[in-house]
Amino acid sequence: MNTAPAETPVSLAEAKAHLRVEPEVTAEDGLITGLVAAATAHLDGRAGILGRCIVTQTWVQKYDHWHRIMRLPFPDVQSVAVSYVDLDGAAQTVAPGLYTIQEDAIGGYVRFEDAFARPSIGPDVTGVSITFDAGFGVASNVPSAIKAAILLHIGTLYEYRETMADGVQPTNAHEMLIAPYRRVSP
Repeated sequence: MNTAPAETPVSLAEAKAHLRVEPEVTAEDGLITGLVAAATAHLDGRAGILGRCIVTQTWVQKYDHWHRIMRLPFPDVQSVAVSYVDLDGAAQTVAPGLYTIQEDAIGGYVRFEDAFARPSIGPDVTGVSITFDAGFGVASNVPSAIKAAILLHIGTLYEYRETMADGVQPTNAHEMLIAPYRRVSP
């Protein structure tokens, strides 16, 4: 990730309300903020089980050569910038009119127009770079089911801070809520 999201999908205030912690009680704010981060990380980005970005974040994907279609690791791509290192070692930018951002069941990708003559790239192993923003946008745009799953996960982590006793099973409701948003690897 190049630039982290500006906000979390669930705010501290939302998490405290879900946990029934009064807003003026701040003794556990650090703990709750950490639980928000943990529950979000469980779902978000390259390591998250959703296989997508939740709140807009910027990533850089590098390639060793040109393809007519260059796959990105996430869906919900909002913008891209394509650059490369030429034979002289100088950074160059591809004009946005020479490609389009598209998405299919697998995820987002950049498709170069027929008019795009793929320039030679320098000896750098990662001579082509695509910088892109992906995610649902701001926190208020995140689907309610994903926010609810994060809150349920936070609730479970908050309630069961220690190892669970034998026979105690936390709810898996948050897993059911995220199922429609979970990507399957190609």
